[in-house]
Amino acid sequence: MSDDINFKDLWTQQKCVAPHPENLIFEVKKLKQNNLRKLLLTNLLLLVTALFIILIWTQYQPQFLTTKIGIILIILAIVVFLFAYNNSYSLFKSDKNAESNSDYLKDLLTIKAKQKFMETTMVNVYFVLLSIGIGLYMYEYTSRMTSFWGIFAYGITAIWILLNWFYLRPKQIKKQQTKLDEIITKIELLNQQLE
Repeated sequence: MSDDINFKDLWTQQKCVAPHPENLIFEVKKLKQNNLRKLLLTNLLLLVTALFIILIWTQYQPQFLTTKIGIILIILAIVVFLFAYNNSYSLFKSDKNAESNSDYLKDLLTIKAKQKFMETTMVNVYFVLLSIGIGLYMYEYTSRMTSFWGIFAYGITAIWILLNWFYLRPKQIKKQQTKLDEIITKIELLNQQLE
């Protein structure tokens, strides 16, 4: 028995098993349905939030200009985010019944590019406008508190925003990218096997 084993040759001789096309199509459709459901839920939650904020404005009549500007910035953040987010609706709506693998791949790469734009540019704009809006909104109410409680209220709010920004947002982004990259890799592998 020879001790000379050529691992490179063994590796190149290994056959890659392509994923089953029907399973892959099911995964793509499931991903699109999940994203569409998430889009609709996000729309519903942010619209209810905006309506609630408008209700607060009309019912409690804030006195300070900073409070009114804060409310406007919060609503603006919601509108800008929803406008950009809803542009991806057509990507998630499955209107084609018989797409080829390359069409699925193109769709997924377009979704990935759109998600990247949302995760970087639009979420940054949303968080900046929302943070400034909340800070301005809180000023009227924290100015009536003692210094300790005012600082405490701003501190808790800042901690929540930072937790969302540095922990929850990256975790969600990584989860979405991993699932999308996994499906894209499978489709690319299938395309290579079919060629």
